[in-house]
Formats: sequence, structure tokens, C-alpha cells
Amino acid sequence: MTENQIYNANCVRCPRLAKHLQTVRDAYPDYHGLPVASFGAKRPKLLIVGLAPGMHGANATGRPFTGDYAGILLYKALYQYGFSNQETAISVDDGLKLKNCRITNAVKCLPPENKPVAAEINMCNAYLQSEIASLGRRFVILALGGIAHKAVLKALALRNKDYVFGHGALHSIGEQRCLLDSYHCSRYNTQTRRLSEQMFFDIFDKIHELLDVK
Repeated sequence: MTENQIYNANCVRCPRLAKHLQTVRDAYPDYHGLPVASFGAKRPKLLIVGLAPGMHGANATGRPFTGDYAGILLYKALYQYGFSNQETAISVDDGLKLKNCRITNAVKCLPPENKPVAAEINMCNAYLQSEIASLGRRFVILALGGIAHKAVLKALALRNKDYVFGHGALHSIGEQRCLLDSYHCSRYNTQTRRLSEQMFFDIFDKIHELLDVK
């Protein structure tokens, strides 16, 4: 498995996304403004799959869920449950390290209005497929939202109708792996209380049970 099969900083496979990123780089020359690489352990026990980089978060910093609202709850949970060494994620040089955990996205480029189209999700899926294949056998995949859930299923050549998304839903996906669903920890979901802090922590309680973490 080559690194370019998992991540390519120069990828321009999706014309709309490539054009959008160029516009963003022109407007914000100090931003990362490129596809965002995964972050964390090479052989994780927990793989977290999000949607796509946020405009002023991962797209700016170059690290998933770093510097934006969605990362606040995620990194708080990771710290509380022993998957990181600190609770906050501000920049790539903030000293944050993940333990037994890796974070990636279904789409590695910032989409306009944070809404990738189906063709872009499908095009980027080859990277996710290669990434999952490189990680070994026994681990939990946490899908943050329905798009991430479907992207994981596509990467594993599984049918959507056999694995229905639902907050807290747990799916066996073979080879000692399982897929666990959660609502995305976005500003909209947390502020509307669709996802509370306790609901998200309950997801991590379940992850600990699955991984038999003491």
C-alpha cells in the first residue's frame, strides 16, 4: 500500500473541489487550502470517519477537526476516554497526540458550503478504501454522520440497505471489525441538541466496551 493511495496533497480529481480550493487559497493564502491528510496512529484501535474539512478548521490548519467548532466535542471526548493527550485542538503544532486512534474524512477536500456531491464522495472513496485496508483487522470504525457511514460501507463494498444508519447503531462488518454510528458533532447538531455531550460520551462508553478498555 503506497502513501499516495491513502492521501495525495496534489489530488485534483474533482474539478469543482479543485477550483473551490484555488479560490480559497487566493482569499486565504495562509490557510492549508489542500486535501487534508488523516491524523493519528498508523495501527489504531479506533478509526473515526468524518464528513469533510471545515472552512476555518481543517482546511485552515491542515489537520482533521482542528481549529473549528466540530472539534471541540470530539477532542474533549477523545481526551476523556484516553485516546489523546490533551482536550483541545487548535493548530498542527499544539502538541496534540492521539493514542490508538486515527481520524480521517470521507472527503479530503473542503467542499463549497460543506456539501460534497455524490460524485465527489465516490471519487474520494478510493482513498478511504485504501486507508481502511492498511489498518489491519481488529478495530472499531466510528462514523460521524450518514455520509461518513455510507462512505465506509462503499469502501468495504457493503450494501446500504443491510446497514442502516442510526445514532448508536452498531454493525458487524467482518474480520473482527465493527462500525458504530453517531450524529456528527457539528455546531448545528450540538446547538439544536440533536446531539448532546452525554449522547456523544455514551458512544465512547460503547467504544470502550467493544475494545475491552479498562
